[in-house]
Amino acid sequence: GWYPVTMTGAMKALPGALTFVLLLMVVNHAHAQHTGFSLPSPWGWSCVEGKCVREEQDGIKNLMGLNKCKLTCGEYGPLWPKPTVLTTISKETLVFLLPQLVLHKLTTPADESDDLTRKAFDIFLNNVAAKFPGGEGKPDQGRAHAPEVLNQRVEVEVTVSSAAARLTLETSEKYTLGITTTESVTHVTILAVNFFGARHALETLSQLIEYEEYEDALQIVNTAAVVDSPAFAYRGILLDTSRNFFSVKSIERTLDAMAANKLNTFHWHITDSHSFPLYLESLPQMVYYGAYTPRQIYYPKDIRNLVEYGRVRGIRVLPEFDAPAHVGNGWQWGEKEGMGKLAVCVNQEPWQSFCVEPPCGQLNIVNDRVYDVLGQIYKEMADLFGPLDMFHYGGDEVNLNCWNTTEEIVTYMDKVGKGQRTEEDFYDLWSQFQSRAYGLMTIANKGKHIPGILWTSHLTEKGHTAKYLDKNQYIIQIWSTGTDPLIKELLEGGFSVIFSNYDAWYLDCGYGAWVGEGNNWCSPYKGWQTVYDNSPTAMAKNLTGKAHETSILGGEAALWSEQVDETSLDSKLWPRGQALAERLWTNPEHNWESAELRMVHQRQRLVQRGIEADRLQPQWCHQNEGLCYL
Repeated sequence: GWYPVTMTGAMKALPGALTFVLLLMVVNHAHAQHTGFSLPSPWGWSCVEGKCVREEQDGIKNLMGLNKCKLTCGEYGPLWPKPTVLTTISKETLVFLLPQLVLHKLTTPADESDDLTRKAFDIFLNNVAAKFPGGEGKPDQGRAHAPEVLNQRVEVEVTVSSAAARLTLETSEKYTLGITTTESVTHVTILAVNFFGARHALETLSQLIEYEEYEDALQIVNTAAVVDSPAFAYRGILLDTSRNFFSVKSIERTLDAMAANKLNTFHWHITDSHSFPLYLESLPQMVYYGAYTPRQIYYPKDIRNLVEYGRVRGIRVLPEFDAPAHVGNGWQWGEKEGMGKLAVCVNQEPWQSFCVEPPCGQLNIVNDRVYDVLGQIYKEMADLFGPLDMFHYGGDEVNLNCWNTTEEIVTYMDKVGKGQRTEEDFYDLWSQFQSRAYGLMTIANKGKHIPGILWTSHLTEKGHTAKYLDKNQYIIQIWSTGTDPLIKELLEGGFSVIFSNYDAWYLDCGYGAWVGEGNNWCSPYKGWQTVYDNSPTAMAKNLTGKAHETSILGGEAALWSEQVDETSLDSKLWPRGQALAERLWTNPEHNWESAELRMVHQRQRLVQRGIEADRLQPQWCHQNEGLCYL
């Protein structure tokens, strides 16, 4: 938007030519005095059929600034994701100063939820302050404001009815938000079942406040009512920190952007065959052999801080320990310490024969010492990330040839009467490993059973899932295409599922190949429109004739990091991640076109908050709604 000098009401009412002459006089005076000056905009906006239309100021029409128009135009105004139950937004705004925005009253049933809500309110204030030009939250200190601006107060009252302070699949995230104004006080009332709903309400409130150019202050809609709750309980982003390392700061920035979009699960694919950057106090050998450098390690303090950083923003940090494949570097120390080979095929060549991408590596699942180590890993992860409400076991892309060419495993198969070593024999062995892994995690979690998540794999192929996996213990994360017949089998078999179909929700697709030439394996690029239109319930209906709402827990976009590090993290995740957010929060029946204007504005909001989100359109389109079309 534009940030012009103050134009008095009298000046705005003058005929255009006279106004222009006066402005030239002001400009010349400013230059003569060597003072800072921003040229005012000749444009104003009116709301026409739900779109902000730019027109030239003529002193006759009552035009708005762009920010006010964005706040008040259209059924949902600037809200993202779109609320699901009720939305009414006033066409008028009131101007106020940041110090007049206060938490007037907070009612919670427990100290922990009270503390979380106060921290969330501080984050909310920082987000509001970022709306000032430059993001400093500091208006011109020498600026004279109109009396009604100086006197306007915004008082927020939050009531939380439940003490729940940890997110689970059963947690209600519903909230109601009301804004009313009586004389010089704007009352904001938030009602929520728990802290998580209250936090979401504060996010919505922040979107109903904007910078006001002429007063160099803030403006809020003078009345509004929102009733809202998400369509899906699981709304996630996956980040792979093994193929390339990401600093704690960059992960915090990702959590900030997720919170701005009401996403609630950060799926941390923390280790793989490439590196093991997780420091474990009982197994320091893992990072010694597995970290890229001594500076690229996540220490226990880092993990605990990130878990809490996410919680205050309404996000669970979900750890994945991918096994029995996708292990390698970090596991080479076993033989030196008398534990035998813990992993096999590590860095083996030619890689194409032993894994899906270099470097190779799989657990030596016939070595009992592997389970001792695995139990220690789970114990520390349960402590670092806990209390856990679920755990991701990975479990995909096992290469049978790796095991079938490992002497120790071949000998074991002969010993147990499976010398033919068929695919089914290896699947049986793999399923036994997974059963032991589940038991070890349960022990690590102090005997509490929690759902395990597994990627679709050979164990979930046609006829396999019910044979090898218990639907009461495992959630299946689907990464094949949205038309995979396996989806029908999983849903009709009673399995709970999370969608991450690569043909829409793999955000690393559409770039040049990183091995060989051409494009990478999952090309083409998935634009925000593709991300937005990928509906889990629609895919279920297409394959089964039913929506299966209770079995579909939600979805997740994945950013595998073969070709991304923190220098390009923001632009590859955002703003496409926000398209995912509205799909999973609202699950709208319409396609991307109805969301485009709000989508472009939400991207601007992320940039305002320090997220280097990719540009969607020229700025002209943001200022001229509805004119960038085919």
